Amino acid sequence: MTMPKGKAKEVARAETSSLALQLSKKRRITGDAIFANLNRASGIAVIALLIAMIWFVLSEATPSLRHYGIFSFFHTRWAPSEASLASSSPNPYGIVQFIYGTAIVSIIAMVISVPVGVGVALFISEVCPKKLKKTLTTLTELLAAVPSVVYGFWGIAVLVPALRPAAGFMENTLAKIPGVGGFFEGPFFGFSILAASVVLSIMVLPTVIAISREVFSTVPRDHREAAIALGGTRWEVIRTAVLPYSRSGVVGASFLGLGRALGETIAVTMVIGNSVLGISWSILGQGATLASVIANEFTEANQPFHIESLFVAGFALMILTLVVNVIARVIVARMGAATGRAS
Repeated sequence: MTMPKGKAKEVARAETSSLALQLSKKRRITGDAIFANLNRASGIAVIALLIAMIWFVLSEATPSLRHYGIFSFFHTRWAPSEASLASSSPNPYGIVQFIYGTAIVSIIAMVISVPVGVGVALFISEVCPKKLKKTLTTLTELLAAVPSVVYGFWGIAVLVPALRPAAGFMENTLAKIPGVGGFFEGPFFGFSILAASVVLSIMVLPTVIAISREVFSTVPRDHREAAIALGGTRWEVIRTAVLPYSRSGVVGASFLGLGRALGETIAVTMVIGNSVLGISWSILGQGATLASVIANEFTEANQPFHIESLFVAGFALMILTLVVNVIARVIVARMGAATGRAS
């Protein structure tokens, strides 16, 4: 028995539609699988690259670590000319002063840049007129595009002379305060931990500003409107609605800036003074960081275990950076959870 012509057309149309749906579903599944595999491969590649970098630095540092011992590097004398293939004691490659220099320069830079960066981000996102907002955003982002060596030249030509009055004030007043005066003792020769910290704070500013501004923009409108409805002023809205909600994001921005500061090399090298003979407890004194000593001495390392010891310094810098990032993630996660419970 033959099927009516109209019925046959409907059946054919249904079969065509079903086939098209199956092909579409198959293509979608194939595309999803490809995308998932590409994402998985990218993640694995990043992890593999990190492991490869750590392994390379550690393997290059191993001869020096075996010769002197791991813990023998934790002192404050760096004297490559005293190194010997025959002797392993004392170790002339102490790196404690470089760890201290890296930490103190980064901490001072963050003390300067975080309040300024958060304040600028708040102004752009909450106070600034719309006509100026885009211009200010672009200008702050341009700071990140300035090469490190330009910051270094600016520090030498402009910042170091400009810091002399402030350094004189610290020597004459703050240095006389019992307990903390040692951090401000002179003499001040220009190239110093203070100069490196100020240059570094300016370099970190774009990171803190950009991330904080994005965090402030995610605050729900309802929070602001509720504070306004209760009669809050602009400052009260910021203090009670914006800042509490954004606290974890601001902390994350600060730690990202700190990670950027820990590894900065050229600009810091140009203005810190590069004193490798010991720890300068005064911020007006000269010092060195893990990155600056590597940049200064790597091309001229010709003493026994000199290059290998520079790799030890590089490995210490990697460990320091990784520890800071892990701590940052833990703190941000806990603060985010606390903010979620509070809201």
